[in-house]
Amino acid sequence: MDFDDDDFHLENPFSNSNDDGTSFPLRLFHTETAHMPSNTYIQTLSTAPRLRRRRWRIVSLIQYCSLNFDPFSSYLAINYMDRFLSTSRYCIPLDGKPWILNLVAVSCVSLALKMRKMEFSISHFQHDDVGMILHPHTVERMEMLILGALRWRMRSINPFSFMSFFLSFFHLEDTKSAQELKERATHIILMAQNDIKLLEFKPSIISASALLSAAYELFPLQLPCSRNSISSCEYVDKDDLFNCYYRMQQAVVATMDDYESMVEMGSCTPKNVLDAQCISSSSSENKQISVIENGESRGLKRRKTSDCS
Repeated sequence: MDFDDDDFHLENPFSNSNDDGTSFPLRLFHTETAHMPSNTYIQTLSTAPRLRRRRWRIVSLIQYCSLNFDPFSSYLAINYMDRFLSTSRYCIPLDGKPWILNLVAVSCVSLALKMRKMEFSISHFQHDDVGMILHPHTVERMEMLILGALRWRMRSINPFSFMSFFLSFFHLEDTKSAQELKERATHIILMAQNDIKLLEFKPSIISASALLSAAYELFPLQLPCSRNSISSCEYVDKDDLFNCYYRMQQAVVATMDDYESMVEMGSCTPKNVLDAQCISSSSSENKQISVIENGESRGLKRRKTSDCS
């Protein structure tokens, strides 16, 4: 399966972008909602513990498959997964079919790595201890299904795409301070991705909130001025910004607590880690999420990955 030849970077999702400094962020703000999961999916996640548990399982598998790659690959793969599962046309029951969860996870990671032009083989993801033995042709069929569901919009607009824009609202004295702020905000975004409550916020809001959270830690005296500047931006909803900022701080604390609990467990085999992550999510509801079972995507012709539009 071939993608377009243009390099894809999470900070600059557009291919062959010749935009100047003004038009580039405008394109991002105008098209970011097309790269988010549907509202129905987000609402269902909040009310269906069984669905949340299955999503958490897929997220855990994605992160496990991405261990030998940088964290941006798993971030992109999780974005593909949420957008795919939120597409109502594709309906396959996940109950009683754990291999489908594995297939979705591996296929999303494979697509993310292909988009980022990273060398890998499907054999990298074959592990008996977590039941991940999949035929390459089966993975490719699922990839085609995901591509169709996402309408080949694989150049995801994400929080990292807005980082440079919002950094300009922080009046820092030197380049080193700006780089420290960016690196800490990036780490916060990666840590908080598993929080389903953050799915309701636009990528731009998540980006701004992460920078404010980082500023609270690194440059607290800068926070009030920077927060007021960002909240006055015409593309930023002030209430969403404050709500996201508050939720993000909670998510980071929760993630750190989960990590410490896993370390205390003292058993870190892939299977035990995945099981522990799944147990930590809520249980008890008989609600079902659906995606397509047979993975067949007949009639979907291969074409170039579309730009963000």
